[in-house]
Amino acid sequence: MQTFTNLSAIPYSTFRFNAKLVTVYQCETLADLRQLSFTSPPVVLGEGSNTIFMQDLLVPVCRYTAESITVADTDTDHVLVHVEAGHNWHQLVSWSVQNRLWGIENLALIPGTVGAAPVQNIGAYGVELADVCSYVDFYNWHTNNVERINSAECQFGYRDSIFKKELNGKGVIVSVGLRLSHTPKPILNYKGLDHLRADVDIETVFNAVVATRNSKLPDPKVLANCGSFFKNPVVSLAHYQRLLQLFPDLPGYKLADNNVKVPAAWCIDQQGFKGKQNGGIGCYELQPLVLVNRGEGTAAQLRELIAEIQQKVLNVYDIKLEPEVRMLNADGCVNV
Repeated sequence: MQTFTNLSAIPYSTFRFNAKLVTVYQCETLADLRQLSFTSPPVVLGEGSNTIFMQDLLVPVCRYTAESITVADTDTDHVLVHVEAGHNWHQLVSWSVQNRLWGIENLALIPGTVGAAPVQNIGAYGVELADVCSYVDFYNWHTNNVERINSAECQFGYRDSIFKKELNGKGVIVSVGLRLSHTPKPILNYKGLDHLRADVDIETVFNAVVATRNSKLPDPKVLANCGSFFKNPVVSLAHYQRLLQLFPDLPGYKLADNNVKVPAAWCIDQQGFKGKQNGGIGCYELQPLVLVNRGEGTAAQLRELIAEIQQKVLNVYDIKLEPEVRMLNADGCVNV
């Protein structure tokens, strides 16, 4: 285990606010985790692609960096892949494509670690982690043991899971089990993939996802950002139908529960936010759902732009936008 003190937060968040981290514990093994003792829960951090430090962080940060991949079980159709939490998510997707294992190719180029994926129940292009997750191994701070939580117990929802609720602050994800398939099962009913043939190969799907994401999302290494900033709101069918009378072009994706998911990006774009700046913080010029830090941005400017976007969308569409990104204050609590 490595311990660091009084570090700049810039390398630990892709939004790169210039805050300070009082202590960072970088753990590579379960033995490292068992050495730790806290008076209050630490902030668990992967690659920082979904976290913004709004102030100097006074509580410790814990990073679990083990990253091995093991094929745990296989049959004629499925493969159970056991992946440690520190593995980069996109590198895992690339590995699955190289091995012709279907299931996560639509999730290419999502930044972050494997351990962060279940927390958010990451998703894109009609696929969510919940679709392929078999289990999550969770190290509990209280018991100092690893608990295996099966997929049904993870309480997966849209950008939601038990790890954001009952288990928030209770421990750290150390590995994930994914059930992938030898059998081609392309999901192509989303814009950017809907031009592909049903008999498409896995590399073509992967490449189409990468090309589509690259065409509208900035590279966080070049322009500081945390990807899509707001969740896509879910409204009732009646609410959506009322909106269609006023906004006939409003896209919507009907869900199994008869509610409708509305693209937040469309609502934000229609209200003129594309490229809008508030000091050093702005909406990306190609995708207004992505908020960017152009280098001199402040937490106050970010809060102001968030509030302006939320208020405008609420006034026009009667829709409340919720941030997808985790914004933390000094004690590690979510700060909106």
